[in-house]
Amino acid sequence: MKVVSLIENNRLPHRQDLHAEPGLALGIFSESRRILFDTGISGAFASNARKLDVDLAEMDLAVISHHHFDHGGGLAAFLEANNRAQVYLRRSETERFYLKLFGPFKRPIGLDENLIQRNIQRFSFIDQLTEIAKGVFVLTRIGRQHPTPKGNRHLLKSSGTSNKPDDFEHELILVVRENGALIVFTGCSHHGILNMLDAVVEHFPGQPIKALFGGFHLIDHPLIYNMALSPAEIRELGRAILNYSIEKVYTGHCTGKKAYPFLREAMGERLETMTTGFQVEL
Repeated sequence: MKVVSLIENNRLPHRQDLHAEPGLALGIFSESRRILFDTGISGAFASNARKLDVDLAEMDLAVISHHHFDHGGGLAAFLEANNRAQVYLRRSETERFYLKLFGPFKRPIGLDENLIQRNIQRFSFIDQLTEIAKGVFVLTRIGRQHPTPKGNRHLLKSSGTSNKPDDFEHELILVVRENGALIVFTGCSHHGILNMLDAVVEHFPGQPIKALFGGFHLIDHPLIYNMALSPAEIRELGRAILNYSIEKVYTGHCTGKKAYPFLREAMGERLETMTTGFQVEL
């Protein structure tokens, strides 16, 4: 399998031609499927794809990790570039999601509901564990045994005329099974990365996890990018991730540059950072 980072918060130092933005988009090339996982904030990932020799028109399917615009804001660009691939996402009762700013102010961060409705035949909404293609699974049942990210407190959803904390029932996990091993993809891990790994282990007992890709939402407020946990707590989280016997972990985006060094202290060479233009073969 090959994974290509089409957009991330930062870019490879020698690839100044690539655009970076605080979002996530990955190209996943397995033995049987070409998958787009998330689309970043804008259509910039599509421009990067051309420069990275990724043909979006040839992608077999797309998966959106959750209904926030930094992961699905580039959907219009994908639908324009690819006229056949189905887009899989979890069903959501609303697209009115918000980031709390200061005082009474908030910023909308949901997906473009009009775009979805205009292209509704291109979207498949998943409510349970589903094998969307051979060896490609979407998981939706995620427990809450471990704490969820503290940064979630700044995120809201609207129900009728009132706002309430986002419960992230619109978040999913993508798992690709290849050669008897699992490769796991999370977007922001709003459920908490340990809870998401528990879900994978529950659904695929005894099957080894070869790699994990995703953000762990260790930032507090995304406009400030301060750490939500102390260095000691971040190191403890890193050690807990290692307990799942994952061969390699690739993280970035909402994990945050400030938190990464403390994770690395705990996880060593089993942890690497993703940046725009990053590529790895598993």
